[in-house]
Amino acid sequence: MSAYNMLVSIVPHDKGENLTAEAVKAGSGGGTVIMARGLASSNLMAVLGLGETTKDIVIMIVESGKKKSIIDAIKKSCSNEKTNFGQLFSIDVASLMKTGVVTGEDGNMNTEKSRDIISVIVNKGYADDAMAAARKAGAGGGTVISARGTAREDDEKFFGVHIVPEKEMLMIIVEHDKKDAVLESIKGLKCLSEPGSGIAFCSGIDDFNLLGKKKS
Repeated sequence: MSAYNMLVSIVPHDKGENLTAEAVKAGSGGGTVIMARGLASSNLMAVLGLGETTKDIVIMIVESGKKKSIIDAIKKSCSNEKTNFGQLFSIDVASLMKTGVVTGEDGNMNTEKSRDIISVIVNKGYADDAMAAARKAGAGGGTVISARGTAREDDEKFFGVHIVPEKEMLMIIVEHDKKDAVLESIKGLKCLSEPGSGIAFCSGIDDFNLLGKKKS
């Protein structure tokens, strides 16, 4: 078990600050809110232009001993929201640098995960294509973060990936047994056929919760 965990909450835009405030009361030291967009959970909704929304992604690094109370506080703060208001999950943090001191794991990590988060980084404009391919393999919806590369186009490649300024990062949560099929489906996209046109990686997640209980 790691000494720290990263808690990730994905909620509607302008709700991230309220959620963070309740987490702080429960022992969190604060968090970072990233603006993103949610993608439709089905091809039909995507074609109709439905299901795409603006999202807040809240990231907090918390001590493992405080994780449960913080998760409970987040869930309680969303208990009056509609069903499927948002998502909450945790990822083990192997090491943490805090004011110059690196803290490592304090034991063996549990590798049994029921869900995985797949992260796909592609050139701007291709996240929707990656999401469509993922749906064909059984994934639901996803969340897209706009980003940029850290170097000029004429700089050297990084792990063989051409560095270009405009990027999109697509995050998809899937059941563990669908992970390989989703990755293979994304890998087969024509827009990713050129070397260096994208990269994908995945991690097991814990404490997966759907936020919100009240029916709309």
